[in-house]
Amino acid sequence: MDFFNFHTHRFTNQSDILELVNQYPWEFDASIPLYSIGIHPWYIEEDRVDNDLKIIEEKLQTQNCLAIGECGLDKRIEIPLELQTSVFEKQLLLAEKYKKPVVIHCVAAFQEVMAIKKKMKVTVPMIIHGFSKNSQLAEQLIKEGFYLSFGKYLLRNPELKTVFQQIANDRFFLETDTVEETIQQVYDLASKYKNLNDTELREVISSNYKRVFHK
Repeated sequence: MDFFNFHTHRFTNQSDILELVNQYPWEFDASIPLYSIGIHPWYIEEDRVDNDLKIIEEKLQTQNCLAIGECGLDKRIEIPLELQTSVFEKQLLLAEKYKKPVVIHCVAAFQEVMAIKKKMKVTVPMIIHGFSKNSQLAEQLIKEGFYLSFGKYLLRNPELKTVFQQIANDRFFLETDTVEETIQQVYDLASKYKNLNDTELREVISSNYKRVFHK
């Protein structure tokens, strides 16, 4: 593996890239070799939740499923936070049961996500994908045991540079999510920001991958 793409919605099937492809239980694609699977807060349908959770549990028991998610909380959507929280907590229970890391979608609900982690005593790694906030929040999340993944906003927002530079090397991942740019482009920018050469950055990510995914 030359590159690890922590979170993507596009499977490109390149031999030098290990891609953790986001999947949903209601449209599962068995041809994708490695994936995460979860109920995204945007797509919660109450009458389908039990069935979705059943499919997720089934997939979590396979080797191809590396993580649960993306799942989490989003305060900017109309789905009630109470329902989002219930669905999120049910997925965290599955993550604990099957010892799988969690890919987290979080919008304007970081304090709630931290509180849930503490309340449920979650022991598996929890990774905030697409981090785009300030250094203070980044520090707080890392102190609470979270990892942070950077991609789209790192490419789009130069102000994120200093936040990213302050993240300890054993606490971050890189991703493309839904953007057109490649994971190689994200790596190029990250190595520049971190003042690491290509090999050093790949070793950092590879080490984080092994630690979080027990590979």
